Amino acid sequence: MSDQAPLLSMRGISKAFPGVQALTDVDFDLYAGEIRAIVGENGAGKSTLIKVLTGVERPDSGEMTFAGERYQVHSPQHAQRLGISTVYQEVNLCPNLTVAENVLIGRAPMRWGITIDWNRMNRQAREIMAGLDLDIDVTRPLGSYSVAVQQMVAIARALDISSAKVLILDEPTSSLTLRETQQLFEVMHKLRAEGIAIVFITHFLDQVYEVSDRVTILRNGEVVGTYDPSSLPRLELVSLMLGRSLADLDDMAKHKMETLDRISEEAFLQARGLGMSGSVQPFDLDLHKGEVVGLAGLLGSGRTEVARLLFGLDRPDSGTLDVAGSAVDDFSPAASIKRGIALAPEDRAAEGIVADLSVRDNIILAVQANRGWLRHISAREAEEIADRFIKLLHIATPSADQAVKNLSGGNQQKVILARWLATDPQLLILDEPTRGIDVGTKADIQKLVLDLAEEGKSCVFISSELDEVLRTSHRIVVLRDRAKATEITGDVDEKELMTSIAGTNA
Repeated sequence: MSDQAPLLSMRGISKAFPGVQALTDVDFDLYAGEIRAIVGENGAGKSTLIKVLTGVERPDSGEMTFAGERYQVHSPQHAQRLGISTVYQEVNLCPNLTVAENVLIGRAPMRWGITIDWNRMNRQAREIMAGLDLDIDVTRPLGSYSVAVQQMVAIARALDISSAKVLILDEPTSSLTLRETQQLFEVMHKLRAEGIAIVFITHFLDQVYEVSDRVTILRNGEVVGTYDPSSLPRLELVSLMLGRSLADLDDMAKHKMETLDRISEEAFLQARGLGMSGSVQPFDLDLHKGEVVGLAGLLGSGRTEVARLLFGLDRPDSGTLDVAGSAVDDFSPAASIKRGIALAPEDRAAEGIVADLSVRDNIILAVQANRGWLRHISAREAEEIADRFIKLLHIATPSADQAVKNLSGGNQQKVILARWLATDPQLLILDEPTRGIDVGTKADIQKLVLDLAEEGKSCVFISSELDEVLRTSHRIVVLRDRAKATEITGDVDEKELMTSIAGTNA
């Protein structure tokens, strides 16, 4: 690509927000017909770079050129007119409208300038979707299709809206199955062959190596470098992202083995025949003090359903649950908190953070709820609690007064963890605590789980990433088809765990 001029070029781009230098002197070149991955920890500057590129934010300094001409993007609409389109992680379309309406909304063909020509619109939408090798009924509501199809529709709309020359995909595979991800990659390769430049933002390093031509690494708002993935060992990529030694990651297994000796014979929680019709079949589970039990299984296997029962979000219709030697008859989150059980839910945006509240207010929520709203936490105590956990978890925020919605995804996850740690739980249930966050924050959370186990606390750890379950858990419960399939103890590798999940010896 060195023999051609870049389609898009950024030089010396800097951007600061109150208390945060988001980008510092960033140079970035993008060529037509390439797939460029951008990776980095949460807070590395990926989102800000894209916002500057697409006109959501104006840089404080630097200049940009597009197709050889200097330009300044005034708005996302302006960027689209230039040929720069973005498809975000959360599909921002209208599920109640048809596929055709979503693809051509605002640009529907008219009949005599008065009414929509529905036949022509449906025909055009079919042609556009066929261009992405997707043969679907465009007259059906978008919401009736899978997330993967909805993402393809968003891409089709982005391409059609601007005759795009640059397509930015922000975490497009975070909610996709392996098969759906492969389908998306096929579309990306097709678009690349047509000369479209694709910016691919992802936390999945396997996908960086599988689909990208080059990878740009950001750290602390600066470009570490741009590399050919074929000549960049994975260990070196992770090291460049973290900017520190990988010894802490390599020592995780040793740390886990050390905590094995501290697991108590006393069970903090015992479930016998616990189940809920239509949710999860009756299961037995013992959880000891100082033990991390991983729940592994495919999407829909029942992992989250187990977590909801243990925390009291759902009420079982069979079986018994004992916590700290006492039978549980009040299944509710409030009662669970009083029993010393905490749950960090899978969907942090919808069920975790309160976006418009400050970091401080989000952290003290569970403590306040446990005390009751008549025993109000003083401003001084709230400050002390927040400051303590901001320091403990290394939450990157200008201050405790910052609105939590302005933090990166990884730091929002740390705020949720801080909220529950502030209640001093005896059992912490973590449902996909590292989904969509960077390698460094993942390592921090995994280490935190083992540190809590070392203190004698129990943990239920749910993750779709098998290496993470293996690295963190003392014992693994495998779920399949919303039923407990087996338990695994002792040394086990990823292949053996995958075989247990699949339910086959093949």
